[in-house]
Amino acid sequence: MRLNVLLGELLIERKLITSAQLQRSLEEQKTSKEPIGQILIKNKFITEEVLRRVLAEQLGVSFLAPEQLKPRTDQRLKEYFSMEFALQHMVLPLERKGRVLKVALAKMPDMIFIDNLRKITGLDILTVLSSENELKKAIEAYYQSTNLQEAISSSAVDELIEKEYVQERVIDDQVQLEATIAEAEKAPVVRLVDMMIKKALEDRASDIHIEPSRDKITIRTRIDGVLYELPPPPKQLHNALVSRIKILSKMDIAEKRIPQDGSFSLKYEDRRIDVRVSTIPIIFGEKVVMRILDKRMELLNMESLGFEPDQLRLFEEAINRPYGLIFVTGPTGSGKSTTLYAALNKLYSPETNILTIEDPVEYQIAGINQVQVKSEIGLTFAAGLRAFLRQDPDVILVGEVRDLETAEICIRASLTGHLVLSTLHTNDAISVPTRLIDIGIQPYLVAGSLGLVAAQRLIRVLCPDCKEPYKVDSKIKDDYKLKADTLYKMKGCPKCRGIGYWGRAAIYEVFLVDEDVRRLINKDSNLVQMRQLQKEKKYDTLFQNGLKKVEKGITTLEEVLSVAYE
Repeated sequence: MRLNVLLGELLIERKLITSAQLQRSLEEQKTSKEPIGQILIKNKFITEEVLRRVLAEQLGVSFLAPEQLKPRTDQRLKEYFSMEFALQHMVLPLERKGRVLKVALAKMPDMIFIDNLRKITGLDILTVLSSENELKKAIEAYYQSTNLQEAISSSAVDELIEKEYVQERVIDDQVQLEATIAEAEKAPVVRLVDMMIKKALEDRASDIHIEPSRDKITIRTRIDGVLYELPPPPKQLHNALVSRIKILSKMDIAEKRIPQDGSFSLKYEDRRIDVRVSTIPIIFGEKVVMRILDKRMELLNMESLGFEPDQLRLFEEAINRPYGLIFVTGPTGSGKSTTLYAALNKLYSPETNILTIEDPVEYQIAGINQVQVKSEIGLTFAAGLRAFLRQDPDVILVGEVRDLETAEICIRASLTGHLVLSTLHTNDAISVPTRLIDIGIQPYLVAGSLGLVAAQRLIRVLCPDCKEPYKVDSKIKDDYKLKADTLYKMKGCPKCRGIGYWGRAAIYEVFLVDEDVRRLINKDSNLVQMRQLQKEKKYDTLFQNGLKKVEKGITTLEEVLSVAYE
């Protein structure tokens, strides 16, 4: 502690300011009456972090760098005071040792505040300093984090991971099911699974991954298409966690050698959530993936998907026709099913008979007849479609065209007065006719049945609360033919968990199959000719559609470039 050394002298001694800068600031202080440190910051002679560090040295306390502002996650420190209190007083609990609570502050407190903290917590207080900006970020990150780690570290879990509880009971190479079930249904394991799912729902995650390795379990959630890691539970809990999820999903908990699939449902904020579960055996145990399917009907609203107005008009005109074949294409996880479900939601009425065959059925929609593929008993896409034609359908949805037989039945249905919607795996919309011809469909049948094709990709949407504008570089503007002078970039805030993005939207390539397109298909034209026709008709490519969303400030140029190219 160097209380006998003035702050200005200490700064000069450390060669952080000059004598002239100190003298100028002292003169200014005579009229402003501000603290000398604030005047030095205002004049940009030092930064706030430098001031905090020197103050810490002067007062004999520690100064923590941003990476050191990490509260212990095993001590339930949030219970000492609320997030509102922490932000108001800029105080973050870091760890407890015996009767001493270590807290980080943005400035040295007076004795009254320290005494108040003692009364609130019932503990002695040890203070350290940090910069205000970094401390604010650390408080928001800590208090908005999941309680999963606190639950993992509870005394009940400590009891559960004792060897006598967690080691698998094996008698004559057979798992003792009673012990495994009892283990999986202990309160801490049930709570851990519930918290994992709740955390995923709060973060709008689409998937939860539980992955065992040699010495730990990794838990990751996929948010807006990107995986993020959560605090891991002890390795010893892996069997109990997997068994609990299997029990919920009505799987065989004794079978660990082969992949299994199951599902369960739950209610969250008065809406139904379906969870589809898949397990596979890997070398260190069973890996579990839980796919979360949110049943919010606003997700099935065509206007909110990301269509440009002219694209939406073309798509709605096509689905309102009495017959024809409509394909939505794109890779796995690009939102094709959501687009098709939104179309069905738009088409539904008591006067319309809608049948779907899917693998799996992802969204259950009231009033629509949905069939789940079961290949093991012969209920394939083709078999289901043949049966559909005897069920007096108006609209048929086929989850995916995978082979020639399914494609032929889809085309036959569309040519005999039915509207057929399906998906196909192609890179863009104009490749659909070529793909159908490649798998064996005659060009004249393709030309006669196709009504519209659409390709899509998902892009992350900038968080509206924190996105920042910036001036576009002239070269980038010319390279991508951008019209806007100002674009937006990601920043990060508490709402978006510091990521900078919040939610996803689709970019589309919509291609209407009119007489000009049919002539090209019948001539067995190539993709170059088809692309030229697309350009003449001024239909957006995926990349062009993405650039429109960049110019509107919906997303970033980097995000579009990650899923599409010119």
